[in-house]
Amino acid sequence: MILTASLDALLNRESAVRLAAPAPDDAALDMILRSAVSAPDHGRLRPWRFIIVRDEARPRLGEVMATALARSRPEATPSMLDLERAKVMRAPLIVIVAAKIQRPSKIPDIEQILSAGAAAQNILLATHAQGFGAMWKTGANAYDDFVKSALGLEPSDAIVGAALPGGFHYRVGGLEGLFVLARRAGIIGSIGERKWEEA
Repeated sequence: MILTASLDALLNRESAVRLAAPAPDDAALDMILRSAVSAPDHGRLRPWRFIIVRDEARPRLGEVMATALARSRPEATPSMLDLERAKVMRAPLIVIVAAKIQRPSKIPDIEQILSAGAAAQNILLATHAQGFGAMWKTGANAYDDFVKSALGLEPSDAIVGAALPGGFHYRVGGLEGLFVLARRAGIIGSIGERKWEEA
């Protein structure tokens, strides 16, 4: 049986354990996000939003996450807040994937969310297909309205996860290697130097 590149990505992709610099270049991320927007989309609503976080924007997102933790858990210690801030440093690039829920619509919310989830999976597959790796993360911040607002989203919108691409140390059967990853913009939002922006 001859494996196509598509089947190879489906059968052999796995989540990275640890990520490092360098971050993806523009051409690679462009390809990854083009793959994302080919996700199934009932009603052609294009509900996906991709928010790119990199460089000096990562600490800014870390502050948002620490503030969200302090708001939801007033008993949080300074060390707990520092750990929350540090989460954004797990990768040189973060692609937050959300569903911008469109209402009223004959397409149920869940189908719009599933479309965004499919887009996130396409991101992971496209990173692998280019010889890179990534991981998909969620957590309390994905459901926090304060975090959503900071990212330019509405409380009714759904963050389905954050795809973290970057170089990572990969070990299988004694084989070690450093792989790198990818970036872009289109129907994509970036965190600018002064404000969150949504394209």
